[in-house]
Amino acid sequence: MIDLKAARSDPEAYRAALARRGAAEDFDALLDADSRWRSLTERSEALRSAQKSSSRGKPTPEQIEQLRQLRDELDQAQEDLAQATQHRDALLARIPNLPDPTAADGMDEEDAQLVRTWGERPKFEFELRDTTELGSALGWIDMARGARLSGSRFAYRIGDVALAEMALYRYVIDKLTRRGFLLVLPPVLAGERAMYGTGFLPTEESNLYHLEHDDLYLTGTSEVALAGIHTDERLEEDQLPARYTAFTTNFRREAGAAGKDTRGMFRVHQFDKVEMFVYCLPEESRQIHDTLLSYEEEIAQELGLPYRVMNIAVGDLGAPAAKKYDIEAWFPVQRRYREVTSCSNTTDYQARRLNIRFRRDGKLEFVHTLNGTGATARALLSIMENFQDEAGTVAVPETLQRFGAPATIGTPPGG
Repeated sequence: MIDLKAARSDPEAYRAALARRGAAEDFDALLDADSRWRSLTERSEALRSAQKSSSRGKPTPEQIEQLRQLRDELDQAQEDLAQATQHRDALLARIPNLPDPTAADGMDEEDAQLVRTWGERPKFEFELRDTTELGSALGWIDMARGARLSGSRFAYRIGDVALAEMALYRYVIDKLTRRGFLLVLPPVLAGERAMYGTGFLPTEESNLYHLEHDDLYLTGTSEVALAGIHTDERLEEDQLPARYTAFTTNFRREAGAAGKDTRGMFRVHQFDKVEMFVYCLPEESRQIHDTLLSYEEEIAQELGLPYRVMNIAVGDLGAPAAKKYDIEAWFPVQRRYREVTSCSNTTDYQARRLNIRFRRDGKLEFVHTLNGTGATARALLSIMENFQDEAGTVAVPETLQRFGAPATIGTPPGG
């Protein structure tokens, strides 16, 4: 959440920043609710002080009546305060993070700014087949059986494709652990506080799978578990930066994706991912954001994927992010770049909600948190499009062969 105390002292700066995200009216509503909350807090404290003063000594009948009136007024004031607190906190929970001044302006996906491109897009003298066609024809990716088992947007990955995908995750985990990231295999079910704390509630509720009987959520990213690992904890300055990486299966309803990517594995309800997560000093987060992006680019380059880096527009950021970069790999069948990784600086937004601080010079400050994608199967889908031959065989990068992937993907399971 935003720093409400700072917002009170400089409302115009906060309003201007949040206006870039289309949240100025919500911010004004928050300030109004906060003003009412402070007024009711003062009234409750004044009534409680008056009640305490009036109760000293043996009261006269007149004082007893006054005490009754004070008690009734205090009860009503406290009830009003409780409602005002609930209203203010609900508004505060919906306010997004302040955007970084260098984040791209605009409200839509198309407003993202190109940062740079890398690699030469391949040219083909034969008709390419997309991954759904290749996968279905050769039995590597079976969407039909996935749908029969679980419904649309679920997939079986089989044989050499499954080996290549697991090699992708193992390669990224190996790279990150050698860079000082601590590997974590976390829970994929989380309670409401963790979902609110990371900013997925209340704004992303429609995309979450909720197990009502247990009041738990299936997480859409291990960012939730890695942010939650230090909830309510106090870190020491010399513990920062603290770097974690995790491998999890993730779940998303894709509620806003009706009609988008209905074929194939690009947008599915269940997927695996390697995640990066960092806790750091506030003054280090911008530099670490660039470092995480450099790791993502290094992975894409070692896989040989042509890509571009995009600075995402403020209106297209998730609520916790102050700035986000996407890496979009080239998909030659689709003739366009598509997102394969993202990397966000969430500053102190999540730390405030989860109450995670560090101690410096005897004082407590909120840490900054960052997250980035190590890898998902989308990178493998780009490999399958960029490195196929006329016969439909896919050459697998040597980088993945070292971690158990086959040299080529081209033989049907059992063939």
